[in-house]
Amino acid sequence: MSRADDDPLGITQPRPLPPGQRRAGVLRPIHYGRVPRIALDRWRFTVEGETADGGMTQFSWETLNELGHTEVTVDHHCVSRRTVQDVTWGGIPCRALIDAAPPAASAVHVVAAAAYGYHANVTVDDLLSPRALLATHLDGEPLPPEHGWPLRLILPHLYGWKGPKWLLSLEYSTAPRRGFWEQQGYHFTGDVWREERYSHQE
Repeated sequence: MSRADDDPLGITQPRPLPPGQRRAGVLRPIHYGRVPRIALDRWRFTVEGETADGGMTQFSWETLNELGHTEVTVDHHCVSRRTVQDVTWGGIPCRALIDAAPPAASAVHVVAAAAYGYHANVTVDDLLSPRALLATHLDGEPLPPEHGWPLRLILPHLYGWKGPKWLLSLEYSTAPRRGFWEQQGYHFTGDVWREERYSHQE
């Protein structure tokens, strides 16, 4: 479809932003602590907790990438009210990971843990979103270290703090647990379209 067919008046309307957000042009790396040094030959990713078989599944870099690769182009929403539109991430669909290492039927919560003890709470339903991704690439290139190399959780419907950089594990749970920023007063869920920023809104 041509631009004229799509927009016969020649006026391109920007996509609406979630409430309280403003557009930003560049995806700036924002993180807590230093950028870690990671050796892929020793790096492991684990899925543990309330799993369907009661055990832990561990992936090397090679076996994790065997789960498949896809790309999603989505908007990135920071709780600081900045939104960067049309960011293209590449990586392993979270749904493929869940298929390979499923939760128990009673497990609805997930703790996503990363380097330096950082962790965020999400849900299994968040990970089953068709746009949820374990990102290994940004704009067609391997993730830069400051953007979370080698693995970063991408959940476009939630604020950015819900997607840890330098991801190391997912832990299924039957009970809710607050993550790092949730313990500092941020919202338990963090839905961008409901503007769920702070815990006093719960």
